[in-house]
Amino acid sequence: MGTPKAQHQPPPQLLLLILLSCPWIQGSDPDPTLATPPAGQTLAAPSLPRATEPGTGPLTTAVTPKEGRGAGPTAPELLTPPPGTTAPPLSGPTSPGPPLGPEGGEEETTTTIITTTTVTTTVTSPVLCNNNISEGEGHIESPDLGSSTSRTLGLLDCTYSIHVYPGYGIEIQVQTLNLSREEELLVLAGGGAPGLAPRLLANSSMLGEGQVLRSPTNRLLLHFQSPRVPRGGGFRIHYQAYLLSCGFPPRPAHGDVSVTDLHPGGTATFHCDSGYQLHGEETLICLNSTRPAWSGEPPSCMASCGGTIHNATLGRIVSPEPGGAAGPNLTCRWVIEAAEGRRLHLHFERVSLDEDNDRLMVRSGGSPLSPVIYDSDMDDVPERGLISDAQSLYVELLSETPANPLLLSLRFEAFEEDRCFAPFLAHGNVTTTDPEYRPGALATFSCLPGYALEPPGPPNAIECVDPTEPHWNDSEPACKAMCGGELSEPAGVVLSPDWPQSYSPGQDCVWGLHVQEEKRILLQVEILNVREGDMLTLFDGDGPSARVLAQLRGPQPRRRLLSSGPDLTLQFQAPPGPPNPGLGQGFVLHFKEVPRNDTCPELPPPEWGWRTASHGDLIRGTVLTYQCEPGYELLGSDILTCQWDLSWSAAPPACQKIMTCADPGEITNGHRTTSDAGFPVGSHVQYRCLPGYSLEGAAVLTCYSRDTGTPKWSDRVPKCALKYEPCLNPGVPENGYQTLYKHHYQDLVPGSFLPVV
Repeated sequence: MGTPKAQHQPPPQLLLLILLSCPWIQGSDPDPTLATPPAGQTLAAPSLPRATEPGTGPLTTAVTPKEGRGAGPTAPELLTPPPGTTAPPLSGPTSPGPPLGPEGGEEETTTTIITTTTVTTTVTSPVLCNNNISEGEGHIESPDLGSSTSRTLGLLDCTYSIHVYPGYGIEIQVQTLNLSREEELLVLAGGGAPGLAPRLLANSSMLGEGQVLRSPTNRLLLHFQSPRVPRGGGFRIHYQAYLLSCGFPPRPAHGDVSVTDLHPGGTATFHCDSGYQLHGEETLICLNSTRPAWSGEPPSCMASCGGTIHNATLGRIVSPEPGGAAGPNLTCRWVIEAAEGRRLHLHFERVSLDEDNDRLMVRSGGSPLSPVIYDSDMDDVPERGLISDAQSLYVELLSETPANPLLLSLRFEAFEEDRCFAPFLAHGNVTTTDPEYRPGALATFSCLPGYALEPPGPPNAIECVDPTEPHWNDSEPACKAMCGGELSEPAGVVLSPDWPQSYSPGQDCVWGLHVQEEKRILLQVEILNVREGDMLTLFDGDGPSARVLAQLRGPQPRRRLLSSGPDLTLQFQAPPGPPNPGLGQGFVLHFKEVPRNDTCPELPPPEWGWRTASHGDLIRGTVLTYQCEPGYELLGSDILTCQWDLSWSAAPPACQKIMTCADPGEITNGHRTTSDAGFPVGSHVQYRCLPGYSLEGAAVLTCYSRDTGTPKWSDRVPKCALKYEPCLNPGVPENGYQTLYKHHYQDLVPGSFLPVV
């Protein structure tokens, strides 16, 4: 008999799955000859071995590089099937065998002859039009589908693999896009490392003319599929390589980072403030790979709880934060040892202790039995510091779950016994007639802007006296922060009154900051911890009548604020009342002039998503719209507006992978039980039928995750069908037999007949 022919076209949802089975996609790492270009060489013209050029004809993919034409290595492992899924096997004819009994043997009661008619279905294989591209820039156009030759062929299946040097990404711009509903175009980013599946950047429904997409790796895949009779006008896409870079490494708390270059080969060097130790690698390198990354995790700066400092010259002791690695209670002991013939001067830079739960003791010597020269439970803070009688100091800090923030910073310096110690003035300058500070030397003090000498007035100089036992004839003064003032420097600091000591109640201070007319002011809040009821108000202009920029109360994290013009006013108010020692630490605000502009800060696109802007520049009124890739959901506002104060209306959102399946639903004439009502990945739903009904389909569905797209159930929802009770075997008649013997006849419904002889 004749053999009918049928055309077979995979449905769109199987497009990605079919792509997985293509053997030419699977492979290993890219050609090792494709390396980083040497200095001075452009990416657009690499010298590479060329792959076989695609043939000419109606189905040849049009690839137009900017300079020349070539092909790179075949695409590496780009796609892997989702967990728990396999490509459906091809159906084919099967040869019938003899019926088997319960033991697997051939039935001996009857002989059945079955005649089978086999119908062969001819499936037209898809036409492949593939290209491997390695140029740095060019165009990709859909094949010419309008010729008479192309209309006689089957399904058109095209894959364009763009592969550039490691350390570069690929940017595409859709110049023309006119596809029919039956046509599909997928854009995928290479996995970036062996074994990693690519991720879907966009499909036909997400693409539009003028749209720009960027692959975060050096591989990009375009997969185009068209039916036998295309109706659309095709597409034209421009592609070009761009240099990838490492993200700017975060600055560690109590430290800083300097970066030579964010591109591969650049280094990031970390260092800590005095009194803090670096935990982690000091230098990280931006590694050149398909997705550049730093060579390790950024380090942190931490204050140690105790230790011995040998051959001490100049340094600082800082208390660790309670509740960190040291736990809620602290018992820290430091031993500071200077070289032989030297003594130590200890300056109390900052001390804020809970009088009920904290205690600080300093001993002149190197053991816990040395004489005590300071005890916080009995003595006031020595603003002029302490001098050891020996070459060592023993410092002990005890803290038992303090109710108030703990802050301790002690500066130490070693000096010769036949000389005076080097005087120190926090927030000020010291000039001297003798840098060696021998007897007869004079030291003169002056404060930075915003500070005043305490005690005020002369004398502002001290002298090193007594050659037999050198010492200063007077105590060092201190620079205390003033309550208000006018500051017109390009950069400076604003401190709470009496800083570095805690401010007293009954304050009403106003500072005016002024920079050049064409500039504006960047204010960095470094420390802000004021008492309850106290408030720091920032006015965006000259004077308290200007618009309120911010009102800061209580403890605040580090933050930045920008004025809209060259003037900024700060007002600090602390109502009068009884002093409450240790509760109010104060504040430290750094300011500097910066160029004025009329745009909101640049916001990076979200990982696993993209954003579009209503204007090219982020001017006032610009609207940013955020979207996530398939399989991800948006956390936060999807629309941000650049407000008149040049700040965004909300924090930028993030794209989070969807890790739940949709509710599969109940079943008629049955019920279900769930392991988790939210249906997260890995959860199960079990279905059971009511009495009298049987389950058709999988009884247990499992939610599993997919590399692209949302999580999916492992099978379809089953059904409950009416169940018929089987008829018992009626028995063998006397002097007769049955044509087929069974104990039960499950497939016989009531009213059926069983032939007997």
